[in-house]
Amino acid sequence: MRSTGRWATITTTTALGVLVAAPALACGGLVGANGTIELVRTTTLSAYTDGVQRYVTAFEFSGAGEEVGAIIPLPDIPTDVVRAGDWTLQRLVREVAPELEQFALAGGDDAATDESAEVLLETEVDALDLTVLRGGGDEVGRWAVDNGFFLTPDAPEILDFYAARSEIFLAAKFDASRAADLGQNAGDSTPIMLTIPTDQPWVPLRILSMGLEGGKQVEADVFLLTEQRPQLLAGGRGLALNRSEAASSTLLADLRSDVGMEWVPEQMWLTHLELSTPADALTYDLAVSTDPQVHPSLDDVGVELASAAVPVEPARTPADWWPVAVAVAVGYVAWLWTRAIRRQSLGPS
Repeated sequence: MRSTGRWATITTTTALGVLVAAPALACGGLVGANGTIELVRTTTLSAYTDGVQRYVTAFEFSGAGEEVGAIIPLPDIPTDVVRAGDWTLQRLVREVAPELEQFALAGGDDAATDESAEVLLETEVDALDLTVLRGGGDEVGRWAVDNGFFLTPDAPEILDFYAARSEIFLAAKFDASRAADLGQNAGDSTPIMLTIPTDQPWVPLRILSMGLEGGKQVEADVFLLTEQRPQLLAGGRGLALNRSEAASSTLLADLRSDVGMEWVPEQMWLTHLELSTPADALTYDLAVSTDPQVHPSLDDVGVELASAAVPVEPARTPADWWPVAVAVAVGYVAWLWTRAIRRQSLGPS
């Protein structure tokens, strides 16, 4: 597998190194049998360093059903799935929006084969039953149905979209009765972290739209921590770059002091992106590269045509362009002055 450069992120959905995300590392898709619980806004951190990607995210469920689930595409098989620190994502949000006091974390023919996905890892984190699966879109869909969930009509297409790049998925199933035993209430979130050795990290976004009506607005926060300033490429509009700068030593120290976050390096580049787009327009992922010689991959974006890809860059402000404008104006005046001097030296014709 090819590498798109060394990068790290913290954030969309799992305890991650961003990517990214990857809402973000993103959640979505599997719905409880009674359909009364749904995922809300997602925040994700994805980090990549020394060949290991870490996803940090939080699941927050709202509703009154007994069980609900979500599924996250992964670039490779995780070696560990654990509970993440209690306030890593909150600290990141405070870094980019210090005025905010609170924020929300998210956190058809369903199978063409009788085979189910291979279960690679199973674990529990609070009220979440977490299962790492390997299989194509049909196999993962069959596993979902066999485990008590209905698939939304768009699930087969979206699962196939991801399985074409990686047949590794994380399924998260929320057990409301266990949450009650633990004293968790609607709106409480559970952060998790995945540790994934891989040479091809990417940030899944399209999965966030699964099961949503076309006009439903998809919103997510994606934080990236990378060793260098990253190049970012999306497959459409709707992703805004709000912060791109060297992470402060205070931020990194705070993150490092949280439970399980001792891996955070001393120096990182902080990127914060906000996703806000209608579900039917979210047909792409986010590709990241921190190697100046390697552009982000169209495959990682999930589009085939380069014309569909959109570089994610800071919006230009007057402070950005006025020096260029002044330089052009000065150059033009100098050209006019030189022309006038030449005419005077030549005299009347």
